[in-house]
Amino acid sequence: MKYRFIEAQRAHYPVRSLCRALRVAASGYYAARARSPSACAQRQAVLTTRIRAIHATSRSTYGAPRVHTDLIEQGEACCRNTVAKLMRRAGIVPKTVRRFRVTTDSRHSWWTAPNLLGRVFSAKQPNACWLTDITSIPTREGWLYLAVILDLYSRAVVGWAMSKRLDRALAIDALTMAIGRRGRAPDILHSDRGTLYTVAEYRALLARHGIRQSMSRKADCWDNAPMESFFHTLKTELVHHCDYPTRDAARSSPFEYMEVFYNRQRWHSTLNYEAPLAFEAMYP
Repeated sequence: MKYRFIEAQRAHYPVRSLCRALRVAASGYYAARARSPSACAQRQAVLTTRIRAIHATSRSTYGAPRVHTDLIEQGEACCRNTVAKLMRRAGIVPKTVRRFRVTTDSRHSWWTAPNLLGRVFSAKQPNACWLTDITSIPTREGWLYLAVILDLYSRAVVGWAMSKRLDRALAIDALTMAIGRRGRAPDILHSDRGTLYTVAEYRALLARHGIRQSMSRKADCWDNAPMESFFHTLKTELVHHCDYPTRDAARSSPFEYMEVFYNRQRWHSTLNYEAPLAFEAMYP
């Protein structure tokens, strides 16, 4: 370990000064440096290279659990703790978390639906229950609002819409897309108590398709936890690392993330580390 530290710092400090500070013989350091790497060190070097490649493919979003899953899928037998240790040693870390802006105002006296889920966030089949919410994406031109609908069974993004306005059309367009793509409506659609979900037009759309409406309790984000988790992931892995000059410039980024990466490639821990659409495809 001391020799490894000296090797890392030798470009900045004299080797003999480093050896004196660490109380090791310079001759010992040079002898160790001349030796060929051990079989273990060579394997760790190869594994670290593969870890870097997987981490880069994940857009620098994967931590040790998902990197380990990817390695196993590639036929690389290794321990998760070893992966975590090599990532720490190489300074390979997932993108960091930042807080995001809340767009929901549930402090109103409008009509609200009962909470049909009761925090039971599982479904026995696709299209049994969908979740929806709206978030904001900052651009230099102003906010771009994004409405998303998830299938609770697979956590797949089944519908979405973007707009510079936070209005009822945004929520309606996302639901219309989801129904069109899936070829049917869900039994239940769960949201928070945002006013966009309480207006007559939105409720009429649900009624036309026989959808039962469910809502979280007042100011309780945990009642729609999978949806909050998705937006947390979207912001952490994408939005907070981008500087969008305009709303139009920002539109393609979430689209590509949701449709290409998240739905089809990103391992999801709730789904036993399967991608959402791959997990859904296994439904009998």
